[in-house]
Amino acid sequence: MAETDPSPILVLVRDLMFSGRILAEARAAGANVKVVRDPAKIAELESDNSSLMIADLNLPGAIAAAADWRRRGGGTVVGFVSHVDSEAISVAREAGLDQVLARSRFVEVLPSLLKSKTG
Repeated sequence: MAETDPSPILVLVRDLMFSGRILAEARAAGANVKVVRDPAKIAELESDNSSLMIADLNLPGAIAAAADWRRRGGGTVVGFVSHVDSEAISVAREAGLDQVLARSRFVEVLPSLLKSKTG
């Protein structure tokens, strides 16, 4: 079994079904995950040593929260969004998020993304 990266993956997702899917994949990969459901709570994190944030960009306030987290010294931000939400895609890219993926593509790459965070 792979050794878990000590820094948790920060997951900003409100949808319980989808966060459950992410958590199941994280367990399978041996990744340490911290779930936050409210974008406003991201700014309140005091000792966040995460090197990766996964964010649901269709969640109101998520793009700004993810961009702020990244600017404050966070690591990589991988966001997912409905493929038809071209405005959110454009805003997220302009905000400097590292990857902006359609939700279906995100689901495809999630296992490898999580495995890349384990030892």
